[in-house]
Amino acid sequence: MINLGKETETLEFKKTTGEMKAAMISIASILNKHGVGTLYFGVKPNGDVTGQEVSESSLRDVSRAVYETIKPQIYPAITEEVFEGHSTIKVEFSGESTPYSASGRYYLRTADEDREVTPEELKVFFGANKYREKWEKGLSDLTEKQVDRSAIKTFWQNAVAAGRLPAGRYTCPIILNRFGLVRDGKLTNAGEALFGNNHPISLKVGIFATDEKLTILDMKMFEDNIFNLLKHAEEYILSHIRWRVEIESMERDEIPEVPVAVIREILANSFAHAVYGGRTMHEICIHPGKITIYSPGEYASKFKPEEYIKKDLESEIRNPAISKILFLNKSIEKFGSGFKRIDSLCKDADIEYSYENGQNGFKFIIQRKPIRSDIANVTSDVTSIGELNLTEKTILAILKTKPDASRDELAEKASKTVRTVQRTLNSLRDKGYIEREGAKQNTVWRIKK
Repeated sequence: MINLGKETETLEFKKTTGEMKAAMISIASILNKHGVGTLYFGVKPNGDVTGQEVSESSLRDVSRAVYETIKPQIYPAITEEVFEGHSTIKVEFSGESTPYSASGRYYLRTADEDREVTPEELKVFFGANKYREKWEKGLSDLTEKQVDRSAIKTFWQNAVAAGRLPAGRYTCPIILNRFGLVRDGKLTNAGEALFGNNHPISLKVGIFATDEKLTILDMKMFEDNIFNLLKHAEEYILSHIRWRVEIESMERDEIPEVPVAVIREILANSFAHAVYGGRTMHEICIHPGKITIYSPGEYASKFKPEEYIKKDLESEIRNPAISKILFLNKSIEKFGSGFKRIDSLCKDADIEYSYENGQNGFKFIIQRKPIRSDIANVTSDVTSIGELNLTEKTILAILKTKPDASRDELAEKASKTVRTVQRTLNSLRDKGYIEREGAKQNTVWRIKK
């Protein structure tokens, strides 16, 4: 018989959905204590998987119970998980809007038990634990040897070179112990996220033909530790934005449309202040008119970004261990100065930016400027061509990246019919934007404007 181990402060087992009321209490108490957790139906309290009947109806029953019972509203991931032929219902949940109630009552998790408390007791609890490192200090499933040694070595070399770590003889165990990333032979959650070799964090990146997330020109998924993902994210953005060349005193300089320092600061803060273990993942979207960088989890501070820009405020740090490593690595310049630094750099580069603070995450938006050619009334940014409709702009954008795309490929990428694509190609040709080269079977479209 499969055994899932012991119940913990973030893991709860219920034998069947007949224990629905108790399950909702457990969810509320775990949310109030840790903000994230997992519950299984079909597992005994000792961890033995006995299974239970799982159907669309039973999954809906769990979803409905969460919706009707837990307040404020949360949106858990409810799935069937099978262990050696035994079906269970897995409920993964997270939330930042504490305190949470179950049927109007409040609970806190103590070891593997749920204790009812008064709203006043909750206030005292949250006041005393507001800045306590919870998720970071929890133990992962990885041993202290399951690390990316190359990443750790690069970290200490960078930190020493930046003058933020004293010169000396370092090893992976020394670094992990020095910064509290290992305990009892196991990596902490922060240690796994920063340096684990099991690809613990996911990053989705994509390029879109328009400023809507409709026509995808490229989509990739990176899975790695934070240290490596910062490099992957920066390289992806820099390789897909515009660069200009300036020549001064016989020296050739290539300058990106968005300063590298801006990109690094936003990315580092995105990973430093994220909520890990939630339903959403880090995401970067590159559109013709903007670049968006999304971080899972609500904005971490009671102060608005504008207040950090105008005043010298102390940073409210969600993940202290992760933030410290990124600071020592010089990914973050100074605690609490991220928005001030980004604002200054963007103003120097004449770049506009904005942000969106949603229930599930924080999105930073960098506005891109259209680049115009030396020929009057001609631009290389298809989104600013006034005489073209949205479909024409989309098809033209795709052809700029793949001039030999077939009608079927264009239809799939643009979410249009083949007939619509053909009409659009004819229109673009008649307006002088494209010209056919080659035979019908091997058509290549040359962009004329």
